[in-house]
Amino acid sequence: MMLAIVVSTLFTSCVCAVIPAVLFLVNLRLYKPPIGEAVDARVSVLIPARNEERNIAACVESVLASRDVALEVLVLDDASSDRTGEIVRELAACDARVRLVQTQSLPAGWNGKQRACWLLAQEARLPLLLFLDADVRVAPDALMRCVAQMQGSQVALLSGFPRQITVGGMEKLLLPLIHFVLLSFLPMGQMRKTVKPSYAAGCGQFFLAERKVYFASGGHGGIRETRHDGLRLPELFRRCGFHTDICDLTALAEVRMYESADAVWQGLAKNATEGIATPVRIVPFTVLLVLGQMLPVFAFAAWLALMVEMTVIGATFDQPRLAAAVGIAVVLAFVASYLPRLLAVRRFRQPLSSAVLHPFGVAMLLAVQWYAFVRQVLGKPVTWRARSYPSGG
Repeated sequence: MMLAIVVSTLFTSCVCAVIPAVLFLVNLRLYKPPIGEAVDARVSVLIPARNEERNIAACVESVLASRDVALEVLVLDDASSDRTGEIVRELAACDARVRLVQTQSLPAGWNGKQRACWLLAQEARLPLLLFLDADVRVAPDALMRCVAQMQGSQVALLSGFPRQITVGGMEKLLLPLIHFVLLSFLPMGQMRKTVKPSYAAGCGQFFLAERKVYFASGGHGGIRETRHDGLRLPELFRRCGFHTDICDLTALAEVRMYESADAVWQGLAKNATEGIATPVRIVPFTVLLVLGQMLPVFAFAAWLALMVEMTVIGATFDQPRLAAAVGIAVVLAFVASYLPRLLAVRRFRQPLSSAVLHPFGVAMLLAVQWYAFVRQVLGKPVTWRARSYPSGG
């Protein structure tokens, strides 16, 4: 009985590892950098900023260096207690394309970032809106190429995933998993064929939207309470019948999301309950990730140790065919669990250490999800950037 359970678990583990690996390989061919030459590229770049004095100048300056794009840059100083507003005023004094917008209060029922983006959109004058996080740096041709991609694919909302700069151990362990989860579990082919909200995906750090469609769908005003605009904004557009897409900005933009282990943990936990850590998803995802991404490395190590021991003592299996099948399943699961991460190291310029420690990174990711889920069940509020939000918001 015990042998049957072990064998069944190992074969299930193989299936749970191989299917995401195959989808990753398929998606890797579909997930491409934006290409082409834009026609009539006029973009309002909208940057919400709360206590961003360390980032805002470099962000704005990278945008101002954009080529072949007519643009304006609007920065909303969201009740900052540092020099964010002052720095933007200095930039505006040197370049008329920069404007400062300020707000001091956050109405009930709003998330701070969504309110900032909504206010910025009201002030924008150009036909395309780029919502950009203050810690992102863009290449000179990034905006033009994204506009060209948007025009060529005829989507209403295009989101891009910048290269993640990782310095600390927790950053290296967890943040590269963004690409792994995205490409291993999202069927991009289906996403592009349909406007079903269930295929919604995006990165809140970089959203390029058609102005008319943005307001027609309700924009950030339609997702005012969310902390996960990367998922909710494309979901909103799709519910309104508009196509959305994602692209690879590894060579065109970069960002360092968090600068400490605590910030990584809290930053990922703040919106986990709107992604993996929902009551419906958390258990299936936990099972899938444990069986497909954690178990294979330990099963492979145990199998290898068993093979060495049996070789040393000259022993043989009682059921050689079953043993061979199990061995193949164990090796295949091990290879499938690591293959996406090793491919991502080169494609997305990720640290090799993150790929090598993949099962431990997945374990940490699940710990963050369960931490967020338990806090939500207990009704604990979410605190981010010195603001507190209801746990279910």
